[in-house]
Amino acid sequence: MAATRTRRTERREHPLSRERIVEAAIGLLDAAGESGLTFRALAERLATGPGAIYWHVTGKDELLHAATDAVVTAAVSPAAAGTSPRDAVRATALGVFDAIEAHPWVGAQLARSSMDAPILRIFERLGRQVQALGVPRAVQFTAASALLNYVVGVAGQNAASARTVEPGTDRTEFLTAMAAAWADLDPEEYRFVRDIAGDLPHHDDRVEFLAGIDLILTGIVSRERPA
Repeated sequence: MAATRTRRTERREHPLSRERIVEAAIGLLDAAGESGLTFRALAERLATGPGAIYWHVTGKDELLHAATDAVVTAAVSPAAAGTSPRDAVRATALGVFDAIEAHPWVGAQLARSSMDAPILRIFERLGRQVQALGVPRAVQFTAASALLNYVVGVAGQNAASARTVEPGTDRTEFLTAMAAAWADLDPEEYRFVRDIAGDLPHHDDRVEFLAGIDLILTGIVSRERPA
């Protein structure tokens, strides 16, 4: 009887809300992936019934979208005043990269998304900086799209690759074994891959990601610079 009173008191102190449901969903997704997000598990975590959750969200698809949007919103906060457009792009890109690394399921959700809230938030942040760089109106969509596709694609691919590796695997040992396999490929068919195989074990995903952003930014700026 005392336990029942305690649970009822907790419910009164922490009333169920959409925000609490989304926060709990993010915790489940981080712990068990998309398959672990069920309304039964969510109800147990929130100490409530599934019916109360359905009052706030219509189903799993809406909940996944809301959880993704919450993570992305936190990741792409506006740049501080005085930040250069290039640095603001880098900050947005790294925010998304780090968010997907911390929440690998976000990468899969963004890959499936149409141009709705989570993707649009990233696109908006990148697009504003493209404008600030002085890119002509006629090619702003192309420039911002190139950045968006790179950011979401690379970050999502890194997250997908991480999910295929057994927990506790030593990164350097894993990449060293992969590099050895690359070095054994057919030299005619895979000349480039064999040539750079030795770079694989010690590369830094975050550094390489930022280097790619810089290459795209350099291309965007130089393309519009007068000859």
